[in-house]
Amino acid sequence: MEYDDDARLFNFLSGLVCGAAIGAGVALVLAPDSGKKTRRKIHRAAEDLKDNASDRWEEVADEVRDRVEDALSQAKKRIS
Repeated sequence: MEYDDDARLFNFLSGLVCGAAIGAGVALVLAPDSGKKTRRKIHRAAEDLKDNASDRWEEVADEVRDRVEDALSQAKKRIS
């Protein structure tokens, strides 16, 4: 399997999103707010992270589905 530019971009963006999420979590934990405010911020950040991960998962699933369909159609053409 060839390691193409799309895979590199995906890996970079995934690392960027994960790093941003971890950094935001650390910032929230170390912030000088009350416990209630901090928990509320963490809850919101976790919800956002969950939503973003869900969206990204759907995008990846669609991409995989498209590539499988392309591979199957090319295999069928070669068999015919």
